[in-house]
Amino acid sequence: MIDHRNVSNRKPPPSSSAKQRAAARSAAARERIRKAQRRRQLLLVGGAVLAIAVIVGVLVIVKVVTNAGGAKSGEKGTNAPAAITSKIANVPAAVLDQVGAGQTVARPLPISAPSLTQNGKPEILYAGAEFCPYCAGERWALAVALERFGDLHNLSVTSSSPTDQPPSLQTLSFHGASYTSDYLALTAKELQSNQVVNGTYAPLDKLTPAEQALVQKYDARPYVPSSGIPFVDLGGKWVLSGATYDVRVLQGKTREQIAAALSDPSSPIAQGVLGAANALTAAMCTLTGQQPGAVCSSPGVRAAAATLGSSAGGTGGASTLSPSAGG
Repeated sequence: MIDHRNVSNRKPPPSSSAKQRAAARSAAARERIRKAQRRRQLLLVGGAVLAIAVIVGVLVIVKVVTNAGGAKSGEKGTNAPAAITSKIANVPAAVLDQVGAGQTVARPLPISAPSLTQNGKPEILYAGAEFCPYCAGERWALAVALERFGDLHNLSVTSSSPTDQPPSLQTLSFHGASYTSDYLALTAKELQSNQVVNGTYAPLDKLTPAEQALVQKYDARPYVPSSGIPFVDLGGKWVLSGATYDVRVLQGKTREQIAAALSDPSSPIAQGVLGAANALTAAMCTLTGQQPGAVCSSPGVRAAAATLGSSAGGTGGASTLSPSAGG
């Protein structure tokens, strides 16, 4: 028996054209999904590439701004103006006495070694470099001390490296300088300049084999807290390695301002430079038999003499030579 109740509600089987349209719609949907996925992938890849490009760009900018990984040349040396050298040679005795031991962080340390002499006089051996900021600071103090026993000639003025810290300190250079004194002899070597050649500071003065051996032996423990430049040997009886005061007091100052500050005992520059100069003078006086008497018996030198050998294991900072100088 045939059931006629639902016959009118039955759907006719789909025609072949309907099947084709359904297949086309399904294919179109799949294509849209595929394209959407492709766009998302491209956006992800593009975003990653953009992020990498931004990072690389930032690193390039930072490198350009800071010169990361590369040294820059300092100011080329020129003859020191008389206005500068006169102030170094003529620091008022009253100012030196008022400063006394000053604000120093290290002093010359005693050593037991053969006497260092030149032409029958106790010899001061200085080894530094023009790029070195700690040498830049210590030269001011050493020059003031040396002028109390004689006369420096042919000093230059220059600046330390703009990429070392602290940067671009205005200073003197002993390269090409000479010294006359009735009491002391001076050998001063700037082992590297502040001019960059092929990525490193160009060599300048050269130590003799004997001087090199001396530096290698005494610019190391147990004689000094740590090795570096500047290194100073005072007659084979005292040594120092590194700056003896905080050279940051010179930062941002012109040479004229530094030289002028040497007449103001309350200035941080005078407290550092002249305090260090008094300590160096006191050590030199032990080499000269406390002569000249007016210098060696002065209140400022006596105050500094009481601190000799009491570095407490520290320095005001030191630099190292680059490989081209063999240091």
